[in-house]
Amino acid sequence: MGKNVTIVGAGLVGSLLSIYLAKKGYKISVYERRADMRKIAMSAGRSINLALSDRGWRGLQGVGIADDIKKIAIPMYGRFIHNKDGSHAYQPYGKDNQAIYSVSRAEINMKLMDLAEQQENVKIHFEKRCTSINKKDKIASFEDNNSQQNENQNYDLLFGSDGAFSASRLNMQLSNDRFEYNQHYIDCGYKELIIPPGKNGEFLLEKNALHIWPRGSFMMIALPNPDGNFTCTLFMPFKGEKSFEKLTTEKEVKDFFDAEFASAVPLMPTLIHDFFTNPTSSLVTVKCFPWTFDNSIALIGDAAHAIVPFYGQGMNCGFEDCVVLNELIEKNNENWVEILKEYEALRKPDGDAIADLAIGNFIEMRDKTADPKFLLQKKIEAKFSEKYPDKWIPLYSMVTYSPHIRYSKALSDGNKQQKIMDEIMALPEIEKNWESETIENKILEMIS
Repeated sequence: MGKNVTIVGAGLVGSLLSIYLAKKGYKISVYERRADMRKIAMSAGRSINLALSDRGWRGLQGVGIADDIKKIAIPMYGRFIHNKDGSHAYQPYGKDNQAIYSVSRAEINMKLMDLAEQQENVKIHFEKRCTSINKKDKIASFEDNNSQQNENQNYDLLFGSDGAFSASRLNMQLSNDRFEYNQHYIDCGYKELIIPPGKNGEFLLEKNALHIWPRGSFMMIALPNPDGNFTCTLFMPFKGEKSFEKLTTEKEVKDFFDAEFASAVPLMPTLIHDFFTNPTSSLVTVKCFPWTFDNSIALIGDAAHAIVPFYGQGMNCGFEDCVVLNELIEKNNENWVEILKEYEALRKPDGDAIADLAIGNFIEMRDKTADPKFLLQKKIEAKFSEKYPDKWIPLYSMVTYSPHIRYSKALSDGNKQQKIMDEIMALPEIEKNWESETIENKILEMIS
């Protein structure tokens, strides 16, 4: 097979994939629908900060660019919970200072584009919209946003990495019989807000933590940025008693935030302006099959498996796609028939698993992080795991800090663990006896 590769989409995954393939000697043409974000003012309100964890770092390390990204990332060592009554609690993510890293979506995307263009065999074409993919003749067509002129690109391999609303996936859907496609919107949307730095540029909240204001059916989170501000995101139902539809006037917004997020309001001087200026956006999960076509086309990243952001794994999962693909290139000596077949077989179950895990973690973050029973369960798990690390890795650690454990195995093992913990938490006086040898032996018995 030849070496001409077309990548549709210059987002996070498309940019990283271009670096991987360029280092293997492929000639890469990347086509991006949007304008070059490095040359235009970014519109506010859609940038949800991302959490880079071990799977993502592994993807960056694979092409030697982790240090470049670390310069724009801030470690977060745990969750900082802000309760409604003004009290707060800190929950470490792992042990031995394990962290996830806050990065701005725009900043990391721009850095990855820079690093991609440093490869002499990568060319990014901006403002080019994918209009069709001719699988028989291996020609992808793109329309220029400004001139409306069509441009054809011959390819040997084509990767669709153009996000949750992928044009390349739609082309595959329309041209393939029995293409399975499912999209599911959760009933919550999100709105971006901000906590600016203090007057001397200082962070007004703990810098090295992910802040959560859990409120049952809704929540707000805040992630740090290098310039001292925090990107806040309000996740809330579109409709209902406490929902976006109920917040239509400045007074309604002010009264709502004063009642629900009193500790944050003094830190948010532009709250009202931001609330009415920034859009309310929706959250979608996409599952589809197949991911590969005619031994020459593959979907990757969100185009194959868009997920909601509550496990912080969307970017990490997409970067892991690149790692797996790279390993398969080496394993199969660039036999793309075998590479694509194995890529789909390996990654489809994992894409589905992390989608389901992300929905589950939304419920955990929103409903359970302030629940004493839930916090006790986490203490029991942590204590048991510390003593028997070969028998019990907590689900969060499997997903976030164990890049060699597949998402599908993490989901399966996590479900087994939860069944055990449901029985343990139902035991009489567990609040008093949780550190006892009896409880430890009970868990051991149930595992074996």
